[in-house]
Parts: sequence; C-alpha cells; structure tokens
Amino acid sequence: MRLLLLEDDTLLGEGLRDYLRAEGHVVEWCTNLMAAHVVEDEPFDALLVDWQLPDGSGVDWVRARRAHGDTRPVLMLTARDRVADRIRGLDSGADDYLVKPFAPEEMLARLRAVLRRSHAVPGSARLTFAGGVQVDLEGRSAWRDAGDGQGLQRVEITAREWALLEALARRAGRVVTKSELDRLVLGNDAHVTSNALEVHISALRRKLGRDLIETVRGLGYRVVEPR
Repeated sequence: MRLLLLEDDTLLGEGLRDYLRAEGHVVEWCTNLMAAHVVEDEPFDALLVDWQLPDGSGVDWVRARRAHGDTRPVLMLTARDRVADRIRGLDSGADDYLVKPFAPEEMLARLRAVLRRSHAVPGSARLTFAGGVQVDLEGRSAWRDAGDGQGLQRVEITAREWALLEALARRAGRVVTKSELDRLVLGNDAHVTSNALEVHISALRRKLGRDLIETVRGLGYRVVEPR
C-alpha cells in the first residue's frame, strides 16, 4: 500500500514510517497540514492522521477531504481518549480511531480492517484470478496452481514485487499508469533505476503467469478482473 502518514511527533513518526516500510509499504510522512496539502491528492490507499498538528486540526482536515469527495480510508491517531472525542473523530469522516500510545502491529491490523470495509478491496481480501492464481491482500501472499494435480502452491515474492502486485490487484480491471505505479510502489525512493517497474513486472509474470498482468500499450498496466 501507499500510505500518507500525517504525524508531527518526530519520534513516533519516524518509528511508524520505518515500521510500515519494513512491512513493505510506501509511506509519505508529513509533519504538518501545509506539507500534506502538497501531496494530499496523490494516489494513497489510506491516510493515517494525527488529531492535533502544529498548523491546525487533523479532524478538520479529514472533514474537508470528505466534503471534497475523498473516500479513502482514514485511521485517526490521537492521545484523546474521551468518548466525546472518539465520536467527534468518527463523525468527521474517520473510519477508525486509535488512542496513543499503541503498538504499531495493532495500527496495521486496524488499517487492514478499514481497508476490508472500504471499496479498496473489491468483495473479499482474497482474490482469485484466471490461470489458477490467488492473491490474499490481508495475508500479503500469493498462490499459483502448480499443475499435475498438486493444487495451489505459495509463491515467494519480494517486498517490492508484493507492493506492485497489491497496487494492481486493488485496482483490478482498470489501467494503472506507469507514473501512478511509480508513486504507489516506489514513492520518493531515489535509489531505484528508471526501469525498476518493468523489472518487477517481469518477475511477477514469471512467477504468477504472463496472463495476470496485461500491458496496455502507451497507458500502463492492468490486472484482469478477479473471478
């Protein structure tokens, strides 16, 4: 997933960013609303938003995003634990509310839960595609029919390959442009080569079959609709 993390606490922000990146996600970390405004329309899969920021309220920012038609999942992060605060946060448009301090593992589990409830995961978190391929978006794993009656076998894929597969699978049936995939999968990583996407696409086709990911010439790539 590509995630926007809006958190002004340096220690917490760095810890969450590093944890999420270690889990294979692309993270854009902003410490204030001004920085978030620059990137808020980028193709993020979900938003992690602190309540109180140096230049305003994360709750008001979420409410404004909703008013402009933004339907992306939002997880509110805050030290406010009163019932009235929880209600206000959820009524602003947040999908879930997590009180600090919290374990990053719980944050990621809650994030998976709100994604399951959103349109980001069509129907089920486990998708089945033609060619005997299954992708488990929650379990972050993929299987392929081994043939010869052996059934499904788990396919070993790298963190970067998974980020690409997830980005395409969550948008199954529609063309995702190369520039959009660059932002979703590579983020602002300056240490990748210009043909990194093509290398990862080739690897996924080798592991999961050439028919899963279609090249739409001049536009980008598309994963076929799940069954």
